[in-house]
Amino acid sequence: MEIALVLILLVVAIILFATEKLSVDVVTILLLIVLVLSGILSPEEAFVGFSSDFIIILASIFVVSGALQETGVLDRIGSSLVKISSKATAGVVATLVMFIAGSVSAFMNNTTVTAIFVGPVIGVAKKLRISPSKLLMPLAFSSILGGTCTLIGTSTNVAVSGYLEKNNLTSIGMFEITPIGIILFLTGIAFMFLVGNKMLPDYKDSTYMEEYSMREYLSEVVVTPGSALAGQRIFNTELSRMDIRILKILRANQVYFPHPDLVIQENDLLLVEAKLDDLIRIKETNGIEIRGDMLSNASLESPEIQLAEVLVTRTDSDLIGNNIKNANFRQRFGLVVIAIHRYGETLREKIHNIDLKLGDLLLVQGTPERLAYLRENHDLTVMGEFKPLLFKQKRGILVVALFVLAVLVGSLTNIPLSVCFLTAAVGSVLTKAISSQKAYEIIDWRLLILIGGMSAFGMAMQKTGASEWLANLIVDWFKPFGNVAILAGFVILTVFLTQPMSNAAAALVILPIALQTATSLQVSPRTFAIGVMLAASVSLVTPFEPSCILVYAPGKYKFADFFKIGSLLTCILVVIIVVLVPYLWPF
Repeated sequence: MEIALVLILLVVAIILFATEKLSVDVVTILLLIVLVLSGILSPEEAFVGFSSDFIIILASIFVVSGALQETGVLDRIGSSLVKISSKATAGVVATLVMFIAGSVSAFMNNTTVTAIFVGPVIGVAKKLRISPSKLLMPLAFSSILGGTCTLIGTSTNVAVSGYLEKNNLTSIGMFEITPIGIILFLTGIAFMFLVGNKMLPDYKDSTYMEEYSMREYLSEVVVTPGSALAGQRIFNTELSRMDIRILKILRANQVYFPHPDLVIQENDLLLVEAKLDDLIRIKETNGIEIRGDMLSNASLESPEIQLAEVLVTRTDSDLIGNNIKNANFRQRFGLVVIAIHRYGETLREKIHNIDLKLGDLLLVQGTPERLAYLRENHDLTVMGEFKPLLFKQKRGILVVALFVLAVLVGSLTNIPLSVCFLTAAVGSVLTKAISSQKAYEIIDWRLLILIGGMSAFGMAMQKTGASEWLANLIVDWFKPFGNVAILAGFVILTVFLTQPMSNAAAALVILPIALQTATSLQVSPRTFAIGVMLAASVSLVTPFEPSCILVYAPGKYKFADFFKIGSLLTCILVVIIVVLVPYLWPF
């Protein structure tokens, strides 16, 4: 009776997750309530998943990733990826992301790898005008499959190896599974490039603010005295390596247009065109300043100073046909105009000389009070206020060091990984790389509830004997068809159980039964152990795997997106496992 109830709840949960009638955290809590009220789990057992090491690790990763974002480190990584793939298609960029992330994941926890790359990949998508949904699912899949290449690539591999050793069987070698792991990894990349890329959703961010964030602004940049840029040819400077286009140079009442032999001099005024993020990044370049004398690193980091995009919207406004200087814009509104964008045109005049038109978008800087006043003025509409991300180099390097140290200490010592990552998260707050308030806000509590709750559900399957019942059913069904068929049954069952359970938990639930079956069949237990272990790491059917959970919300995915693409890829990977495992580890 209990087995039937647990299996019915599992089916109901999958249906509710798929239809998304209720949020995943609400469904998870309802499942736990039913399990407790039915007496299958005690309250302690139902909520023990929320105190697991993995919950602490994932929450800490959210905080550290947020600190990397706040200090601009992730933006820097994204900029490097953009330079590498600036002219590539979405499929090629996704392939590049998969190869890099998967290669790193072979030697690092796949959830950690996904967390590291989510921010930069979203930045790449925005800069290349690609929907993040085209890149984030490939990122998650590659980090998962990359973990199959070495023993330390995933906690599942380590757990299975430890179980074998405890049961007087040879543990798994560091690179024993590398050949089949590479095949699985490369198969995943090839599938996503040839098939998956066409199936991936294209969820555009339709907000007005997002649309304008990709626009190019005209701004003015001054070469300060003593600048290292002075004396350099215009196309050999750091500006040329940034995504900034120099339209012309104003020097002592003379106008110069860019050409290969033009040398920059001190006090040159450069008219440049750049996207908003690149425009702000100019502040990180020594020897140049954005004209608009309030724009400095100190002011940008102050909570009292904000940037905003404002739109000229009123047809009878006295701003229209007037330039910023003659309209006394700064005196009138208490704001500094540091850039201007006009749809469909490339502006080439000094900002204060440009006559404004209806629909012009101005990037302004000022206090929240002045922006609030601006909202009451019907000549202009505030499209959005924001704080630009500056590259805080010292704090960024410190957060990276804390993160790397956490990985190394957790991997090479007996100190729990949860303690290592929690220390890195607290260190990020103490060094002011991220505020404590922002740290709490950046943690996705809904996802933590999902993981903690579904871990308890896996315990219910094990406690009631539902998982063992399914395993015995597999043996009864497939025994007449031979050993390969039985192995295939265990592989499929493991894939199935990784949906409500963690990968490691599913593998450890099935492993004892699989080893006992191998012994009774008088075949090599290692063949079944490797098959079950790999099966636990290639289950991509639903977004319940932590790496998939991390990209679920940023990619705006639906449950059906993972099911459609992940199911097909998982079937291919299962076939590879069933065919190659008996060949590499004979019965």
